[in-house]
Amino acid sequence: MSLPKTLAEDVARNLVMVARLIDEDPEQAYAYSRIALRLASRVAAVREAAGFAAYATQRYSEALAEFRASRRMTGAVELWPVMADCERGLGRPERAMAMAGEPEVQKLDKAGQVEMRLVAAGARRDMGQLDAAIVTLQSPELASHAVHSWTPRLRYAYADALLEAGREDEAREWFGKALEADKDGSTDASDRLAELDGVEFVDALGEDDDEDLPDDVPDDVPDNPRHAADTGVEADAEGDAGGDDAPQADAGREGADGDADGPAKA
Repeated sequence: MSLPKTLAEDVARNLVMVARLIDEDPEQAYAYSRIALRLASRVAAVREAAGFAAYATQRYSEALAEFRASRRMTGAVELWPVMADCERGLGRPERAMAMAGEPEVQKLDKAGQVEMRLVAAGARRDMGQLDAAIVTLQSPELASHAVHSWTPRLRYAYADALLEAGREDEAREWFGKALEADKDGSTDASDRLAELDGVEFVDALGEDDDEDLPDDVPDDVPDNPRHAADTGVEADAEGDAGGDDAPQADAGREGADGDADGPAKA
């Protein structure tokens, strides 16, 4: 609302593309975020989006700077866990642990506090403190039978830490609990369980089988195994950054205000 209408629309289109692409093509999402940043660097939502795009491409220093800029503009604490995770990405787990003990954590909602717990446990593992990481994850949220958006990841992290500690039976149990809660497939708990049980997945159509197909069989014949393999995944039209959704020129737009604390990541 703080931008002229035409500029606001240009910025919004780029932010939409960031959201569409950040999971499937993070580098392209990052490119769109940089355009939005050049157009409207004084808008907190733009700085936050740029931070997440940088985080998704492992540009942790850059992401941290953008998150700090957004926090200065809004005074909000929601980004505290991902800022701490950026410190981990920069090889500074001790800073992430220090952030886990700051008053800002108490201002987070339940989801944010669970995220902070996950980051703290990861920092403990980074520092070789595996037992401490396991204890960090042991919480009322882990023991609860209620399922929330963060439940699969919390249970998965606990199972993974147990497995690293050599507690395989317990790890199998918690990977199973993570799978039960993971209705959206946000973790690979099923694959980890299969590995523990010695199940090996093989491609039903190997390279040799593909090479043995007659050359005169058209690819578009439904019974052709090559055709079936090639069309197993439908392309996502929204993920195409070309055409009308391609990055827009930003000539004559607002310049960056240079208030970032340095390069950024998440």
